[in-house]
Amino acid sequence: MKTLFLVRHAKASHDDPSLPDRERPLEDRGRHDAPEMGKRLADRKVKPDLLMSSPALRALTTAQLVADEIGYERKDIVVDDRLYASSAADLLAVVHELDNTLGSVMLFGHNPEFTDLAHRLSAEITDMPTCAVAKFRFDTKAWEDVGDITPTKVLLNSPRK
Repeated sequence: MKTLFLVRHAKASHDDPSLPDRERPLEDRGRHDAPEMGKRLADRKVKPDLLMSSPALRALTTAQLVADEIGYERKDIVVDDRLYASSAADLLAVVHELDNTLGSVMLFGHNPEFTDLAHRLSAEITDMPTCAVAKFRFDTKAWEDVGDITPTKVLLNSPRK
C-alpha cells in the first residue's frame, strides 16, 4: 500500500506587496490552522515516512507546523523546488520518482496544481481550500502506479470541516 497526502499551504499574508512570492509568510489564521490540522493528523496516528515541501516560506512553515504536531523532525523535511509553481503533471512526476521503500508521503505546496492533481487522482475532489489535507491510499507497491490506478481510499479534510 502507498499513501499520498497532498497538503495545500495554510492561509498566507498579502500584507507586504514588496515581498517576493516565495517569501510571503502565513497570516494569523494560517498559523492557527496548520497546527490544528497537524493535531487532527496526529489524532489519527498519521506518521508519514517523508515530508516534502515547496521552498516557498508559506508552504515550508505549514510543513514545519504540521511536522511539530505529528512528531516529524523539522530538519528531515525535504525541500524540493519542483513543488513550487509547477503543474499536476510535474507533481505526479515527483511522486513517480519516490523511493518504493516509502509507504507514506506528505507533500506541501500550492494551488492550483494541488487541486488539479487531487482532482486527477479522484474526481471527488474539486477544490482544496487553504491548509486542506487530501489523503489517497493506493493498493500498489510502486509509486509510479499513482495516477494510473484508482485509489482505494480518498479523504479530504480542511480547517473549516
